[in-house]
Amino acid sequence: MTPLRQVLTVGLLIGTCLTSGCGGSQESGRPGRLAAVRLNAGGSTFINPLMTKWAKVYLEKTGVRIDYSSTGSGNGIQQMINRTIDFGCTDAPLNEEQMAKAAGIGGEVMHIPLTLGGVVPAYNLPGIEKPLRFTGAILAQIYLGKIEKWNDPALQTINPDLALPDLNIAPVYRSDGSGTTYLFTDFLCKVSPEFRHTVGRGTSVRWPSVGIGHKGNEGVAGHITRTPGALGYVELIYALNQKLSFGSVQNREGKFVTASIETISEAARSSLTEIPDDLRFSITDAPGSASYPISGAVWAVFYTDQSRSPKAPALVEFLRWAIHDGQQYCKDLQYARLPDDLVARADRRLDAVKLTK
Repeated sequence: MTPLRQVLTVGLLIGTCLTSGCGGSQESGRPGRLAAVRLNAGGSTFINPLMTKWAKVYLEKTGVRIDYSSTGSGNGIQQMINRTIDFGCTDAPLNEEQMAKAAGIGGEVMHIPLTLGGVVPAYNLPGIEKPLRFTGAILAQIYLGKIEKWNDPALQTINPDLALPDLNIAPVYRSDGSGTTYLFTDFLCKVSPEFRHTVGRGTSVRWPSVGIGHKGNEGVAGHITRTPGALGYVELIYALNQKLSFGSVQNREGKFVTASIETISEAARSSLTEIPDDLRFSITDAPGSASYPISGAVWAVFYTDQSRSPKAPALVEFLRWAIHDGQQYCKDLQYARLPDDLVARADRRLDAVKLTK
């Protein structure tokens, strides 16, 4: 598994499109005449495995050097705002406070969705083979410290065919600024007024005095693996890679849905009419009987005004490749592709980037 702070250093070279302005597919990409450009990026741990794959493939086709640091969404947003990286990756769109801070430094921030994923309730319950069912209300009560045992009547009622043990639930959460935390708390806020008023949503929140924090999806997944009775929230790919047990979650229509590429894609498709023009959106608790309720996107975020950056064309070309040709690599890594309509809207946003004159 990719370490949390692994730095991708990959040689990439954008071809003659940087000087001629040509667009379209990058699949035929032959190295161009420009000297190598270096793009510095960082943030989301969730997208790190996919970014690794993209960088390797893109290396063979182009040539701009990309350094990606998997440091968490909160860090990626902060570094992007402070201009210490060329673009950040985040599982949570910038909030109004962050947008205002960025406006005072570099102006408008652009959000380009790159892929879709889901957050799952993963657990370690020896002897329980069949996947558990959860509701948002029950997950909220666990993280509020109101449900403490695995055989609590609320859990047993929705899992009638399982003999749940008389074992303490050991909640684990992200200790770092995390888009995974944003997705999880965004969902819980929508289904639990008590959680919304007590904890709220965000990349970092003040958890009640229950459970333990760990850094990164890797840290949470590792703790669950080592701790019988543990329950945590991790991105689907990390649960699969670590072979963690994870449960289905009840969606808005009352159906218990298991996270998969198909159910995450359905959450996005059913939400398309609700996505605003700036592409800052939430697809948690989405409509549709087949929608997985803790689904979300990963965005590349950067300043719209790139007119002072000689690397701006390289940035735009890489992101265009990612949302077009790069999508073919999502499935094998358990990411969901962007719907075509969302790709078209992202293309229009990229057209609005102010490039170097």
